[in-house]
Amino acid sequence: MGEVKFQLKPVEKKPTKKYRKRSKYDPIIDEFLGIDAKIVEVSVEGVEPNYLRTQLNKRIEARDLKDKVKVSVINNVVYMEKLT
Repeated sequence: MGEVKFQLKPVEKKPTKKYRKRSKYDPIIDEFLGIDAKIVEVSVEGVEPNYLRTQLNKRIEARDLKDKVKVSVINNVVYMEKLT
């Protein structure tokens, strides 16, 4: 059997997963941040509320907006709220 050539390189920490630059849910966040309303109801045709909340939260985290926007589901309705 032949030898396997390899290399080990120390790192400080694992890199975080990179998301796509833009998501189809980013326009929802962009529009919400651009209006004066503090709380809005969000609905997307054909998308379940809990799934929508999860996707919006992923984009909010990826864009480092956790201290500015909160997403919640109450009685099967999605709400976005500005925290600042």
